Amino acid sequence: MRIDIDNQSGIVLDSTFLEFLESIFFNILEDLGLGEKECELLLVDNAKIQAINLEFRGINQATDVLSFPLESEFSSLLGSVVISTEYAQNVAQKLGHCLKDEIALLFIHGILHLAGFDHETDNGEQRAKEAKIVENFHLPQSLIVRTQSQT
Repeated sequence: MRIDIDNQSGIVLDSTFLEFLESIFFNILEDLGLGEKECELLLVDNAKIQAINLEFRGINQATDVLSFPLESEFSSLLGSVVISTEYAQNVAQKLGHCLKDEIALLFIHGILHLAGFDHETDNGEQRAKEAKIVENFHLPQSLIVRTQSQT
């Protein structure tokens, strides 16, 4: 497994879903030519992600996903993605899709950040890449598309 999962959230993820995340990760690595990389996926509740958000970004509120790239040519670890399953569950219910789909969307978003994409400063590259991956894996509307259509 190329994804080291630390599930602190209490939700149960079956092996089929974990394999699905693995296939998404492999697809992104292959598409971007990143080779044999690994990542850490930390699943937490809102209180934990709020604490992490405050510590590393100075923002004292819960969020859906955070990414922490590891920029080292000596490590196979691409970095860490932190997802609040509590936040994801609320969004999934609001938008009418399942929690697993929302986690997959957030995972894609986070992995693209680990790979160097930044939708806040690029010219739509992350949005385009995310849309392509979401379509390939038959997922609901991507995170960037949702947030940009709300503004």
